[in-house]
Amino acid sequence: MTYVLALDQGTTSTRAILFDAALTPVATAQQEFPQHFPHSGWVEHDAEDLWRTSIGTMRAAIAQAGIEARAVAAIGITNQRETVVVWERATGTPIHRAIVWQDRRTAEACAALREAGHEALITTRTGLLADPYFSATKIAWLLDHVPGARAAAEAGDLAFGTVDSFLVWRLTGGRVHATDATNAARTLLCDIRTGQWDDEMLALFRIPRALLPEIRDCAAEFGTTEPDLLGAAVAIRGIAGDQQAATLGQGCVAPGMMKSTYGTGCFALLNTGAAPVVSRARLLSTIAYQLGGQRTYALEGAIFVAGAAVQWLRDGLGVIGTAAETQALAEAADPAQRVILVPAFTGLGAPWWDAEARGALYGLTRGTSPRELARAALESVGFQTRDLIEAMRRDWGVAAGSVLRVDGGMTASDWTMQFLADILGAPVDRPVVTETTALGAAYLAALRSGLAPEPDAWAARWRAERRFEPAMAADRRDALYAAWQDAVARTVSRR
Repeated sequence: MTYVLALDQGTTSTRAILFDAALTPVATAQQEFPQHFPHSGWVEHDAEDLWRTSIGTMRAAIAQAGIEARAVAAIGITNQRETVVVWERATGTPIHRAIVWQDRRTAEACAALREAGHEALITTRTGLLADPYFSATKIAWLLDHVPGARAAAEAGDLAFGTVDSFLVWRLTGGRVHATDATNAARTLLCDIRTGQWDDEMLALFRIPRALLPEIRDCAAEFGTTEPDLLGAAVAIRGIAGDQQAATLGQGCVAPGMMKSTYGTGCFALLNTGAAPVVSRARLLSTIAYQLGGQRTYALEGAIFVAGAAVQWLRDGLGVIGTAAETQALAEAADPAQRVILVPAFTGLGAPWWDAEARGALYGLTRGTSPRELARAALESVGFQTRDLIEAMRRDWGVAAGSVLRVDGGMTASDWTMQFLADILGAPVDRPVVTETTALGAAYLAALRSGLAPEPDAWAARWRAERRFEPAMAADRRDALYAAWQDAVARTVSRR
């Protein structure tokens, strides 16, 4: 039993990576699944697709490595956060499609909470904001809109979970209904100072306690899989939301260390140590990880659209065939044209938190081509990251020039990473293992299994593949960022 299997259930695809005892990847399988957009601003997944691709990729990774499931010491799960699944306890059948973290259908409900003066209490207890991004208003929407759901929930016949909890339920044959502290912290229902469900938040959002999973450490026992699923019963010993898993995978275990993950969205986390920091810049205070009952906290900035902007160029506009084409197009873009994309397709996240904003393009001319659109999509990631870093500096005093560790699919683009370093005016480190979300989940499972060291020793193993140093003149950096800020100001003011 010398392998660890990481299941990374993301927003547009599911990936399983098998790691050896040294936590080196040895096999990978990935499957995309459909996205559903029933109305403007609504985003849904069929939870059965999440389950199907999870089982399929885990089986494929094990088969690719040429091993049997009994050689796997443990499974670590990391997942898209805030996404809501509610299912029948008796059958395990979801009562509705999963409502995805990007979904904006509860924007009016969140506005009503703010207007009623509840946001201050919400932020004090949960570290979050009254925004449809988080789980609670999504749960309430399901209970109010699926016939009979609220009565069934109050009777204890239904179960809620973020995606990790739903997968654990299915993997264990319904024996375990649990989540970890990092996922619980994203629901608007958890007091991040105690790490427990909060009765006042449950009452505010009208969520029956009987619906909720048990909250456990990130490295803990979450049951064993049904033997017929993978070929043997395998222990589940690690869970963390995707951004928190990436924080561990990047070795950001000391206060002041920062990482940013570039997937469908972009999420920057700053480790703030043993106490939560109250943000004045509308960042989120959240649990970075919980081990041995001890919580480590982080400031987080959430960008809803990063890689999804490239996906839009491919699937929405049809101007590229693959994501990899964007680098060559950006390199060939006309420097005299300054096209700016504000990718508010599902609203704007931190530090703007405008659920009603929608995407906009500025600076279009008759000469604008796919080259300029590709450059604008890639640059939008750098601009939005700078928004987050500037907010972190205001909240916690992050020193100018602090190194940012990056990971995720978009970091494969050297052009994008160089622009990121240029617009931040700070070094950007890309690690040897860029799939750090899966690595963090594997580390948690390995830690619980006795196959990996404690966090400080683990972090010492981290290695950079390349450092990108800023090379842009300061006046050009400031001019580009000022143009971005003007574009955002025009976008958030439109209704």
